[in-house]
Amino acid sequence: MSTSSLGTALVTGASSGIGREYAQRLAARGYDLVIVARNTARLEELAQQIAAGTGRKVDVLSADLGKPEDVAKVAARIADDAAITLLVNNAGAGTEGPVLGADAGKIDAMVQLNVVALTRLAVAAVNAFSARGRGTLINIASVVAIVPENFPGAYAATKAYVLAFTQSLEAEMKGGPVRLQAVLPGLTRTEFFDRAGLDGAALPAEMVMSAEDMVDAALAGLDQGEVYTIPALADASGWATLVAARGALGPHLSRSTPAARYGVGKPATA
Repeated sequence: MSTSSLGTALVTGASSGIGREYAQRLAARGYDLVIVARNTARLEELAQQIAAGTGRKVDVLSADLGKPEDVAKVAARIADDAAITLLVNNAGAGTEGPVLGADAGKIDAMVQLNVVALTRLAVAAVNAFSARGRGTLINIASVVAIVPENFPGAYAATKAYVLAFTQSLEAEMKGGPVRLQAVLPGLTRTEFFDRAGLDGAALPAEMVMSAEDMVDAALAGLDQGEVYTIPALADASGWATLVAARGALGPHLSRSTPAARYGVGKPATA
């Protein structure tokens, strides 16, 4: 049982799955907690379990991050509570299939949660942590951010946003007091698939990681100083190759004239 505190970690989507595992692991590491989700009963059960097992202080903050007023409430807690030193931006949702024939309202709700709410809380966190001189922001993305063609619908686009947003933040905040990490899980055994209307049992077992192992790997990556953590990726050079390829493209992406292969535009003058 830990007696000293590393500060307070706020974890969204903490009532089940990946968020629940983060809450448990962070408390064991010495963090007090603010756990956030819609399901108050589950949060209270988890708070009692963690407090009894670790001696850490656990506050329950019931919020539906699909509602702007609740997002504002959580953002205000991050801004106003000087004890908060870590945000796990985990709350997210998926839709049940391709865009064609989909319920547009469900896609809107997913974007609100996966993109709009995540961004609002991240902005609150990096500003608060910068003012406090320390803090860590963990954004939960997905491997579908790298291979969006492998997953139907708009879900992959929301996770690509999370990755791109973290990359932009890393460049903006390099050398400052805020640590950043984007976690890119593959298929993970949680309630996500049931909620998205998908059959998780039909997935190949060798491709599905437990939430416990996923979070343990993500936290090990954080300990090792990784900004981008892909828990299932055996050879980290694969990510390095992708980053290098993007960097090589960079100088060629914005020019004063179109590429010659298009046969349009005027040649640049000396």
